[in-house]
Amino acid sequence: MAYVWAFVVGGAICVVGQLLLDLTSLTPARILTGYVVAGVALSALGLYGPLVDFAGSGASVPLLGFGHLLAQGVQQAVARQGLLGCLTGGLQAGAAGITASLLCGVVCSFVGKSHDQN
Repeated sequence: MAYVWAFVVGGAICVVGQLLLDLTSLTPARILTGYVVAGVALSALGLYGPLVDFAGSGASVPLLGFGHLLAQGVQQAVARQGLLGCLTGGLQAGAAGITASLLCGVVCSFVGKSHDQN
């Protein structure tokens, strides 16, 4: 049943993003950054943690989950290091995902062939 809820919640998050693309004049970049900021805000309000506990990777994998990860990292680092943690916590928490995406980009740049944009 956990797989079903992960699929439903993750799908609902994607449906909202698609509706924002289709029904508004928002650019994809604005929607993506809006999702990350919304994840931070929902996590700060204590609303996103229970959703992650309920839906698992259906809520933690989308960009809302990345915002939640950043907020949780900052909260933990501030508890350990004080105010300096607000500068380092988000990057420490998201370092593995950021590194993986950069490495995938580098590998794809070696494998793929660039084309002239004109």
